[in-house]
Amino acid sequence: MQCNVGKTEQVIRITIGSAIVLAGVYYKSWWGLIGLAPIVTGTTRYCPMNAVLGISNCMTNSKS
Repeated sequence: MQCNVGKTEQVIRITIGSAIVLAGVYYKSWWGLIGLAPIVTGTTRYCPMNAVLGISNCMTNSKS
């Protein structure tokens, strides 16, 4: 898998995903599991939807 999620987007995805999971825990709702998707894509720095759309926010010359 080639990186297609940049550093800033990675932080945003993990933050939003964590907030969704915490809201799910707080409200005791299974909907909080949706937050796992942005956490996983942020952690792996690969998003299948970005790949389908041809979007890449990774810097090609940076060491990641």
